[in-house]
Amino acid sequence: MPLLEKLRVFLDENHAEYTHTVHSLAYTAREVASAEHLPAREVAKTVVIHGDNGYHLLVVPATKLVDFQEIRMALGFTHARMVPETELASLFPDCELGAMPPMGNLYGMPVYLDSGLAGEETITFNAGTHRDVVHMRTSEFRRLVRPTIVSLAREAVLWH
Repeated sequence: MPLLEKLRVFLDENHAEYTHTVHSLAYTAREVASAEHLPAREVAKTVVIHGDNGYHLLVVPATKLVDFQEIRMALGFTHARMVPETELASLFPDCELGAMPPMGNLYGMPVYLDSGLAGEETITFNAGTHRDVVHMRTSEFRRLVRPTIVSLAREAVLWH
């Protein structure tokens, strides 16, 4: 079953309030924000890491970068690494590469939500493709996913 359908079933079975939209092809969270006409701070990027005890999903705003020193300290890991695309393909076979949703419960992975994104009223995230996104209240996302709220990211420095 394609991820989008599995995600819809999960959301509907849990009586989630959400909307699904389709936009032009967008590969990065910032591109999704632009395509959806949303502030980038409300668009989540899902980052998969491998830490001391397996795989973990980090959910950070499109405006921020994952800070691995912060992650190791916040999660108490001695090591943490970004998962390469070759591993992502086997972990998320039902998703386009880089378009996995931050729904760790669908994949048996713990989820960590950046405190900055946790404070936003709404959250938007990829739904398995580079065209499909789900929008919902952040409180609804937290109810469904039960993420651990931690400080995971830092502001991106933009070079001109």
